[in-house]
Amino acid sequence: QVQLVESGGGEVQTGGSLRLSCAASGFILDYYTVAWFRQAPGKEREGVSCISSSDDSSDESTYYAVAVKGRFTISRDNAKNAVNLQMNDLKPEDTAVYYCAAKEKYYYCPRYAYGDSWYNNDYWGEGTQVTVSV
Repeated sequence: QVQLVESGGGEVQTGGSLRLSCAASGFILDYYTVAWFRQAPGKEREGVSCISSSDDSSDESTYYAVAVKGRFTISRDNAKNAVNLQMNDLKPEDTAVYYCAAKEKYYYCPRYAYGDSWYNNDYWGEGTQVTVSV
């Protein structure tokens, strides 16, 4: 079965940390550019971070939204066929459902994040809730 499954969400206090994981089954996630999105109640879904697929001719690229830069880190765990999002110094405004999404082939993330296909992914997970309390 081809799917993405997020895990690691939960409730933490302001300043706390969480590590989200996006695990793929049925395909090799390393061949896909992976992005994390989030959607807070009453707000539109927004892109948070991105990591490009492996490509012999291009360096790995990453992207972070301004709101999370310096606090979040995206990385691959190919042994687990997963992409992780380490979230530190969490703030109440980080409260949202977090989704991972995957799009086949290499995309240069800093440019991909502002392109027309940013939300047009091949696969989406069902989301994991992150709640940051004051």
